[in-house]
Amino acid sequence: MAELDSSKSLSALLNGIAQCTYFSNPEISEEFLQQELYPQLSPHEFRALMDKMRGVFKSIVSADMDLNQLEAFLTAQTKKQGGITEEQARVIAKFWKNHKTNIRESLITQSRWDNSLKTINWRVDLKSQSRDMDLGNTPVAIAEIELGKNGQESEFLCLEFDEPKINYILKKLSEAEKSITALTHTS
Repeated sequence: MAELDSSKSLSALLNGIAQCTYFSNPEISEEFLQQELYPQLSPHEFRALMDKMRGVFKSIVSADMDLNQLEAFLTAQTKKQGGITEEQARVIAKFWKNHKTNIRESLITQSRWDNSLKTINWRVDLKSQSRDMDLGNTPVAIAEIELGKNGQESEFLCLEFDEPKINYILKKLSEAEKSITALTHTS
């Protein structure tokens, strides 16, 4: 029963570390974690445990470890003097397997400097009349683009392209594709 309680406390501690470090949750503090999870430890003992778990977890997250790498890393940590216990290794492995995707997505979102493409919708319309031209029934492509960051209001762009502009864009995309293909096949 004590091992189960210990596993739950460690899992909750890892969750607290993830909330503070990777999800920027201001409600989680070291003091809160100690009071709720490890009230029996002195502040010094808790700080040592917290630093050890934070360091191990930072190594795992920084390397974006797959399951094989994780197993090898945690095994090495259990054999290292002053490392982690096998029980702690099991809890860390389980926590990483369950939360890897969310932590990775959070890091990617935090690392973006500018807006990213959220959605793009397009259609082809027929222009029936125009002030500038006497030509009717000319096709135009309309692209509606949503740009933004998660958690912030999006910007919307509406672009209109006639046939020559579409041909120009397709040509440039083809050139970019050829360049990328040439670069990927030479390395």
